[in-house]
This record gives sequence, C-alpha cells and structure tokens, in this order.
Amino acid sequence: MHEMSIALCVLDFVEEEAARRSNAVVKAVHIKLGALSGVVKQALASAYDLAREGTNLANCELVIDELPIVVRCNVCGAECPAESIQNIRCSVCQSAEIDVVSGRELEVAALEIES
Repeated sequence: MHEMSIALCVLDFVEEEAARRSNAVVKAVHIKLGALSGVVKQALASAYDLAREGTNLANCELVIDELPIVVRCNVCGAECPAESIQNIRCSVCQSAEIDVVSGRELEVAALEIES
C-alpha cells in the first residue's frame, strides 16, 4: 500500500508550506489524481485520514480531483478522452498510435489557507 507513503509526503509538503507562511492554518489540500497514476483514490483517502491523526493537520481535509485519460491521436490529430483504462485508443478513429496528454497526474494542486 504505497498510498500511505504518498499521504505522508503530502502531509510533509503541507506542513512545510504552512511553516513557510508563518504557521498558517491549512484547511484543505487539493490533489489532482490521474486515472493512470497507479494510486487508488479510496486507499489514498483512507491513508491520509490515518496519517493526519494526532498531527497539527488533523483538521486538514483532503480533496481529490480525479482526472480522466486524455490522448492525442498521431493519425487523425484528435485530442479526446480514452474510452477506459483498458482501452486507451483514439475514440475518433480507433487508432492505438496515441500520446497520453493527461491522466498520469499525482500532484498537489492547491492549499486552502485560513486567513
């Protein structure tokens, strides 16, 4: 379950940012999570809940924004969502000659800081 190590890294990042901003109170951390990231949303949310217990960030909410797989077709040039994680093709011409444009993300997108 690598989600626990990811949750701990997110909390470390949030703590560092809070300290850098004169110990600001962080109400929420927003994560972008792509369908190809290899991270299970529910497992990350559970790990985050466990990891924040008893810390200064016990009340800091985790908001996960799931991102779909978007591909750019090298044959027809279309940029479109993939049908599924098992069928990553151009949904316009069905070509498998594609580049993944998004869907691999695992990043902290924003912090909500109490003012």
